[in-house]
Amino acid sequence: MANKLINEQSPYLLQHAHNPVDWYPWGDEAFAKAKAEQKPVIVSIGYAACHWCHVMEHESFEDDAVAALMNERFVCIKVDREEHPDVDHMYMDAVQAIAGNGGWPLNVFVTPERAPFYGGTYYPPRPAFNRPSWTQLLHRMDEIWRLQQDEVAQQAEQMIQHLRQASEKAFVKQGQAFDRDTCRKIADSLLKQADKEKGGFGNAPKFPGTMAISFLLEHYHFTGYEPALEHALLSLDAMIDGGIYDQLAGGFARYSTDREWLAPHFEKMLYDNALLISSLCDAYSITKNVRYKVIAEETIAFVENELKDKSGGYYCALDADSEGVEGKFYTWTWEEWMEVLGDSNVIAAEYFGFVPQGNWEGTSILHISKKMDEIAAENGLSGEEVKRIIDEAKHKLLAQRAKKERPQTDDKCLLSWNALMNISLSKAGVALGEEKYLKLAAGHMDWMRDSFEANGGVLHTWKSGVAKIPAKLDDYAYLVQAMLQLASATGENKWVLKASALTDTVITDFSREDGFFFYTPEQQSDIPVRKVDLYDGATPSANAFMAQNLWICGMCMEKSEWIERSKVMLRQMADTAVRYSYSFGYWALLMQRSTAGSKTIICAGKGADEGRKEMQANYLPASFLLTSKKEISELPILEKKFFADKMYIFVCTEQACLSPVNSTESALSLLGR
Repeated sequence: MANKLINEQSPYLLQHAHNPVDWYPWGDEAFAKAKAEQKPVIVSIGYAACHWCHVMEHESFEDDAVAALMNERFVCIKVDREEHPDVDHMYMDAVQAIAGNGGWPLNVFVTPERAPFYGGTYYPPRPAFNRPSWTQLLHRMDEIWRLQQDEVAQQAEQMIQHLRQASEKAFVKQGQAFDRDTCRKIADSLLKQADKEKGGFGNAPKFPGTMAISFLLEHYHFTGYEPALEHALLSLDAMIDGGIYDQLAGGFARYSTDREWLAPHFEKMLYDNALLISSLCDAYSITKNVRYKVIAEETIAFVENELKDKSGGYYCALDADSEGVEGKFYTWTWEEWMEVLGDSNVIAAEYFGFVPQGNWEGTSILHISKKMDEIAAENGLSGEEVKRIIDEAKHKLLAQRAKKERPQTDDKCLLSWNALMNISLSKAGVALGEEKYLKLAAGHMDWMRDSFEANGGVLHTWKSGVAKIPAKLDDYAYLVQAMLQLASATGENKWVLKASALTDTVITDFSREDGFFFYTPEQQSDIPVRKVDLYDGATPSANAFMAQNLWICGMCMEKSEWIERSKVMLRQMADTAVRYSYSFGYWALLMQRSTAGSKTIICAGKGADEGRKEMQANYLPASFLLTSKKEISELPILEKKFFADKMYIFVCTEQACLSPVNSTESALSLLGR
């Protein structure tokens, strides 16, 4: 018999809809029941592509005896962390304070007033890993609730105060100037954390680190500092060669479990691929190495082929598991390999590093073990012949893989992640010189507006034609940036106006007195702590994106207070970005652009579109490009910047626009190129 999750949209919640646990979705109904019955609440948080979430469900939540205990003593809530990131953030911070670590599944015991008093991550069905069993923990929490309620209430209140104070401590109250030396310190700090041999940052597990990579690429662009470029490219090359990249169909997995990038956690997330497309475009723009263009295009193709809804939006993720086994869809046994290719194809086996004993749990993860030119030289073949053999092997392996049971798709669409993908499409259109990506970005932007906009604001999640849940700061921040980048890439200035209107909404609903922004809007009252996120997590800091948005919109709309607010935000983060460079990579990126001299470029008059395209052929990360194609514009910065008979280019600083020039060469010289 189904529980109360059966009418939800989230694939993760629907996975639990037939558990014997009487799950409630997040909302007032569950907490009202807890108050009426004076029961503690279990808030269990996960997501559809989470391997250990599946494990705990099978071991505990599908067990009738365990479910009976949960239903009798607790009110139980299931939360998709992607639907309610604010809930996840708050309770994750609490568990990290309690247990010293976090992760998913996240299981938190809270009062009927939503205050956490205990929690952890995965709990086994029997005591193991120095952890009690889930059943033992349930009995202990029930006992504490019944016999020590005053202490529980006191501890929960202390935790709420701790979470509020921790959010406040994230701020550096005194601003600090930053300059080229500051940016070099950040670059050197990142390089000290770098794995100089295998790429990336730190040891296993390894995450892509795209914000840090993009900072290093731009640092080289602005300063010529070779170590920054070398490590950024080493990191991208290692991921491209590794098992974290799907060598057959494109697209990157979430992270690598080892230092070598061989064995990924096989889930594929939309945001990782969007961010990696951006970094690959940066690498191509700087080096013109066609490899980065090819991988960016393959990754876009993966997203289009495997994560796109027929209506035009992009899904969240592909699961890591299929047939109940992690990675089964992507890995190959020796028998499977022989069935598809046979032992005659030694070239493909050498290229993919395929050996009979396997390289991961008795199976093989495809990776690039040896370069094609090396294989060609060793076997007396041409490079073209080796490529033909590899391409033919890929085709056969893909055809065979298509017969396997596919991992499940988390087919909800999040505004924030869709906006990141839109930014990457606009960037790819410009960096790779491909008009088709700009058309994709424009069509997708129309879909986002049609799907997520409601009552003058925007909503957070969409599925099957239904959008719900008020948008969070990252939804707004990423969407505003996507509109700005689309305007710059295509010359459609209507998107700047829409971005500026949404920025007004953010200022009204999310602002703090010190210039930063809360993660949740002022109207939201279902969580006891309004958090402020400043650091980069799996996705860039929404506050950092808003600092960028304020500067660009402030320049375009001539709102000096927005420009100044952006600068104040950056100054307050300068010291933190130096000390914790990896976690504040996007702030560092903005500081570096500001130090290099952020500018607005306007191509105006007859032939403005051609002028824009000529300027776009250059890598200009510190500049925002606008196009003026008509005499009257609603953008204040474009006033009196139209010429019917000739094209002029204006380069504008925060103080003034320089004298116009009529060639891209002259404009580039004004930019120091």
